[in-house]
Amino acid sequence: MNRPKRVLFVCIGNACRSQMAEAFARAYGTDVLVAASAGLAPAARIPIQTLHAMQDKNFDMAGQLPKNLSDFNGSDFDLIVNMSGFPLPEDARKLRVWDVPDPIGMEYQQHCKVRDQIENLVMNLILELRRKEKRARPRRS
Repeated sequence: MNRPKRVLFVCIGNACRSQMAEAFARAYGTDVLVAASAGLAPAARIPIQTLHAMQDKNFDMAGQLPKNLSDFNGSDFDLIVNMSGFPLPEDARKLRVWDVPDPIGMEYQQHCKVRDQIENLVMNLILELRRKEKRARPRRS
C-alpha cells in the first residue's frame, strides 16, 4: 500500500471553506490522505455559522483555529487544493483549483449549500485517490 497523500486545503481566511474541507477529509479519507488547511490571510476565528453548519452534520470544529499558509511548506504536500480564488505560486502538477464561493456574509442556508458542495468535492477527491491506490496495488497470482 502506498503512503497516504498529503493534502493541503487553502482558502482566504482558513475560517470556512478550507476548514470544512479538512474536517471532511479527516473524517472520510484517512485511508488515502492526510489533510491540513491554511489561509492566505487567516481570520481570528472560525465563524459561528461555519461551526453550526458543521454541527448540523455532526462535526465538532470547536477546537480548530485558522492557520497561515506561510506556516506551511508547499513541498511537504502531494496536492494543494486552492479555494481562495487567488493564484498560488505552487507547482501546477500538484495544484488543484476548486471554484467554491466564500460563505462569509451569506445567509445560513447558502452557507450550508457551500458546506455540501465542499463535502461532495472532498468525497470525489477521496474516491479518485482510492481508485489510484487500487490501480497501483500489485496483483496477486
